Parts: sequence; structure tokens; C-alpha cells
Amino acid sequence: MILTQCAVCATPLPHPRLQCGICKTPYCGRDCQKLHWKGGHRALCPQIKRGGGAEQYHATQKYAEAVAVAVMKCSEDTRGQTCYICTEALHWKTKEGLVRGCACRGTAGFAHASCLAEQVKILVAECEENNLDAQAMQSRWDRWDYCGLCEQRYHGVVACALGWACWKTYVGRPEADFARCAAMNSLGDGLTDAEHYEDSVTVREAQVSMLRRVGAPADQMLVAQGNLAQCYSRLGRKEEALPMFEAIYSGHLELFGNEEKNTITSAMNYAISLFGLLHFDEAKSVLREMLPVARRVLGENSVEALKMRSMHASALYKVADTLDDLREAVNTFEETVPTTRRVLGGAHPLVRVVEEDLQKARAALRARGGDVESVRQAMAAMTPGDA
Repeated sequence: MILTQCAVCATPLPHPRLQCGICKTPYCGRDCQKLHWKGGHRALCPQIKRGGGAEQYHATQKYAEAVAVAVMKCSEDTRGQTCYICTEALHWKTKEGLVRGCACRGTAGFAHASCLAEQVKILVAECEENNLDAQAMQSRWDRWDYCGLCEQRYHGVVACALGWACWKTYVGRPEADFARCAAMNSLGDGLTDAEHYEDSVTVREAQVSMLRRVGAPADQMLVAQGNLAQCYSRLGRKEEALPMFEAIYSGHLELFGNEEKNTITSAMNYAISLFGLLHFDEAKSVLREMLPVARRVLGENSVEALKMRSMHASALYKVADTLDDLREAVNTFEETVPTTRRVLGGAHPLVRVVEEDLQKARAALRARGGDVESVRQAMAAMTPGDA
């Protein structure tokens, strides 16, 4: 989490807030500040100041912790490998080990989190120094979230480590600065990927509040609110999240129409929310409308199209009105599983989900008296016009 609570009593803090005059540690009031000073902060305060102040010091600590977790998690996969950036097994300065949390295979994609972070920092700094346009900045900024080799998103604990690296780099920027806001978003994404949902909610709520303070445009607010709604949903607050997802989807449709990536993503998130509350028919309706758009705009093998296709198949077998619905679900999953594995790599969480759903769909088909093998043969015999 970021520093949005009193350092003593954990009371949520308003903005602006009372801070230590030396190291900027935040407090809810003078009583807590005095208690903290007497309880040991006096000795630690100079060290925090030397570390860049409370926010910077905290971010640096959390980054080191996240890297250690990621290295340990990846240790089996990275044994005997070297970093593709610095070509060393251990980082020359931090002595950290290697990570890999993308779709790279074989000997590709192994790196130190610090090397990945330094690489992106250089790209972003070059963009700022040369006053390149927003599109150029976004393509460089995406390297915080996407592997430069396989071009797929980092996931799990590696995404979390890079989220903290990003926040550590830009936490000192002004609130209205693009990099600070984008870094907060990357941190929230990373915490969510690592299933630190409570911490992610803290970041998302702070981001929404910050965007309101600086008067952010409507499209930026919709993205931030969508991220917050996802966190609520992950924490089981699904009834609270559903109307937020619906409003965000409607907002994107109104602003951009349906052939825009954020609209497609918000449609997918709305469908996921409907799924979570067992509103399968409504989810199918959204997916039937937006899946062809996702495939056309983002590509057949985009993560969004693969997720939406998998969800549509799930809805078919969970509320199957006919045997044909079950057959379509099985056939869709059997096509989607190898594609998802090829595009995202076997370690990606979506691969496991789709494979499990395939087994459930097959079981549902057998329970209804359908024969999976005969379904395959029938589908293979169909002409393109029949399909």
C-alpha cells in the first residue's frame, strides 16, 4: 500500500494532511505525531529523510521486498540462466536473482527486475527530454507492464515487483504529472496481479481521489474507477462493484463508441461482474455484442478477445438451454485452449482457467447425454457456412 493512513493509529488521512516536518511521515493529528516521536521515530527520522522522505523510503522498502518474493517464486524457472539485459546471473549492484513473468519460453525473457526497471526509466526519460508526443510516451511507458520480447503483460509477483519499481521511480513527482498518476496505476495493477487486493484498493481509492483533485478528464476517471471496481469485486464486494462496471461501460460507449480498446475492456469487465453474480444471460448478451468487435479491433489472439471468447463459452455451458449450446461451448474451449497457451505461455493464469473450464464443459455435455468425440467429428464435418 501507499501512505494514506496515520503512521500511528492507521486512521485514513484527508488531503492535505499533517506531516513530520523533517521526513514527511503522515499523521492524523498532533497527539499521534508526539506519541510516534517518543516511541522511536526520533531515531529513524533522519534515515527516512536521507531515503527521500516517507513516501520514497516506504516505496524503496516495498520494492526490495517485492523483488525478493518474485526472485524466490521464479527460482526453479531461472536456475542456470542469465539476464538478457546485463548478461549476468546476479545483479551487479543489488545482487538480486532473476525473474520471468511473461509469455517468453525456452531461454528467453530472464532478467533482473532492476534491469527491466532501469531500461524503462531510460526510455521514458528520453521521451520527456525530447518532448515526444503522447503516443510515443505511451509506447515507452507500456514497458513497465509489457515484456519487450514477447509483448505480453507481466503477471503475478513479477508484475507486483515492477509496479513497486515504477512507483518508487515517480512517487516524488507532482500529483498532476502524467508519470506519477501512471505509476500509481501500474502499482495498483501489480498488487492486483499478486492478489494483494486490500493494498490494491488503498492505491485505487487514493488514485481516484487524486484525479478528482487535479480535475482529470472523464476518460481517465473512467479507467481509474474501473480499476477500483475490479478491486471491490476481487474482495467479494460484488454487489457494490456491478453498478460501477455498468456505469463505466456506458461512459466509454458514450465517449468513444464501441470500437475502442477501453470500451472493449470495460465491456469485458462488466460481463465478468455479471458472471460473478450468476447473471449469465445478461453476460451472454454483452459478450455476443462485443466479442466480434474485440476480435476485429484488437485481433483474434488478443488477451481481451481470448478472455471474452472463454467467458461466452462458460456462459453457454452454465445455462445451456440445448445440447447444441453445450457442444458449442466444448468446441469453443477446445479451440481456445491451444491458442491461449501459444499466445500467453503455459504459466499464464488464464491458461489454467480455460483448461479447467474445458473439463467442466465436457463433464456437463456428458451429463446431458452428449458424446464429446461425436461432437468433435460433427464439428469437423461442418462446412464453413454451417459453422
